[in-house]
Formats: sequence, structure tokens, C-alpha cells
Amino acid sequence: MHGDGDAVAGVIARRIKPEMRDEALALLELDPVGNLLLIDLVLRLASPPSPGEAATELLGAWRGDELLAVAALRPTLVFSVAPPEVLEAFFPSLESIGIGLMKSSSDVIDTIWRHLARRRRRHVLLDRLETAYVVRASDADLSTSQGDAVTRAAFDADLDALVVAARESLREEDRPDPFSGDVKGFKRWVQGRVERARVVERGGTIVCVGYADVRLTTGWLLQGVYCWPDVRRRGFATAGVTDLCREAFAAGADHVQLAVVDGNTAGVRLYERLGFKPIGKLRTVLFS
Repeated sequence: MHGDGDAVAGVIARRIKPEMRDEALALLELDPVGNLLLIDLVLRLASPPSPGEAATELLGAWRGDELLAVAALRPTLVFSVAPPEVLEAFFPSLESIGIGLMKSSSDVIDTIWRHLARRRRRHVLLDRLETAYVVRASDADLSTSQGDAVTRAAFDADLDALVVAARESLREEDRPDPFSGDVKGFKRWVQGRVERARVVERGGTIVCVGYADVRLTTGWLLQGVYCWPDVRRRGFATAGVTDLCREAFAAGADHVQLAVVDGNTAGVRLYERLGFKPIGKLRTVLFS
């Protein structure tokens, strides 16, 4: 548990409780694109976690009665943009985190990581830069033909293929093989995401997977786009992302966003063809 009295330079960090959601949302919605994931986590506060995930835990940084920043400690470390002196209020609550995945604006993560790495020796499993991309319906080019691909929502019967895709995607990122740890827990985590997944089939075989992990009218967040290596560069990822964008805009989403790892030129070409535009740099760090 994290306390309610950590004060730095007049800023106090304390837990955000369900009854504080409106206050947190009012701050985060000042930048709905940059804070989309945090907005989703605030809306899910006190809801049962998805299988394989920890319950949502959020902190706020206050000066007096003014909320200045929001941080998620679980299931992922995520931070709203704030000056270093405000972010410092979260530092005491981060000390006890032994292993974690954090992803936010690169400037924010630079500040957080300098503190974490200085306080104790950390083992870095992943440290990469990404570019955030956004597309709105008015800018999207979703006219690409699907060819012989069939796109559809994922079903529970697709679990084995989704597990393979999730495992291989993590391994391609040089992240630890989830099968070397808690295999059952990893499968439960993938199963908990089935309803957010869309698959692309060719001849009845799944060849590509993608997830809409956040589905709000504020925006949709796409993650986990993965094509099997032997069928890449044949338009299947384009078909899957196009279909997800169509679904998002049909549901009234303001925008669709995703992130591309620096150096992934094929991904950049794909998303820019669909009308996505870069909006900023993100940094992801997986540590223990």
C-alpha cells in the first residue's frame, strides 16, 4: 500500500480513489490524446481487473486542492506530463516497485528513470524509444483493398493462435520469453484480451493479429499488431489496422492512436499510408 502523505516541494502524492475520478478526468482530458491510456485506467478504477492483470492503482499529485498530475502504478507505470518537481512527489511510492513496465512521454520517463536507477541497481530488460502516431477520420485513408484477406473479431477458439502471436511478438522485442515463467498466467492474460482483438485470416488460417486495448469515444489505442513472418509485406497488417480504424470511427471515436518502435520503417510506411501522423516521442522501460 502507498501512503497519503508523501510531500515534495509542497506537492503531496496520494492515492486516487473512485470518488475522485471526475477530478482526475478533468485534468487528463485537457490533453485527451496524450492521456488516453490514463483516462481509460481512471474509468476502470475499482472495476475487477482483466484476467492475468493487477488491479488498477492510481496516484495523484496535489498542491493544496489542485491536482497537478496523475500516475498509474498498476497494471502499467504511466504518467501524465508534468514538471520534474511535480513528478518527484511520486518517487517515494515508486521505491518499492521491484519489477515494472513503464511507458510515457520520453521526457517524463527520463526524469522517473534517473531517480529509479540512482536509488538502487536495476536490471533493464527493455529500453526503447517509440513515436506516437494519431489519425482522425478526416485524415484517414481506409480505402485499401483487403485482397484475399478476411478480417473479423477474435473468438475464444482463437486463443492458441493469439498466444503464439503474443509470445513471438514479445520475443521479437527481445523481451523475456513468457513461457519461461508463468505459462498459465500468460495464457490467462492473453485470454483476457480476446474481446479486444481482431484477426486477419487467409484461407481460414490466422495470419495477423491486432488489439484495440482502449475503446473510448475519446480515442482508440491500438497495440500488439503482429503478422506471422512468412506472410509479411502482403498487406495483412494494413487490412487489420484499416478494419480496426473503420470500427473505431463507426463507434464515434475522436481518433485512433498507436506507437511505432524507432527503426521500424515498415511500420512507419504502413501507418503513414493510412493517414497517421507523428505527435511525439515515447519511452518504454521494462526493469527489475
